[in-house]
Amino acid sequence: MKVTLDPERCVGAGHCVLSAGTVFDQDEADGVVLLLDPEPAEDLADAVLEAADLCPARAILVTGADGRPV
Repeated sequence: MKVTLDPERCVGAGHCVLSAGTVFDQDEADGVVLLLDPEPAEDLADAVLEAADLCPARAILVTGADGRPV
């Protein structure tokens, strides 16, 4: 799985950090999402997908090995 972000869409809600704190963090200055691990381990898939699903701005894109959205 590969994770990409559109930080310009991020509204700083923080759901991503709460769901997958080893993959996402927030900038302390403005709360915008930071990507810590663009290719997280498979055992984090559920947490990463939850983070993407909960993102109100749809700033997180998760793709599979084939490059298609998961």
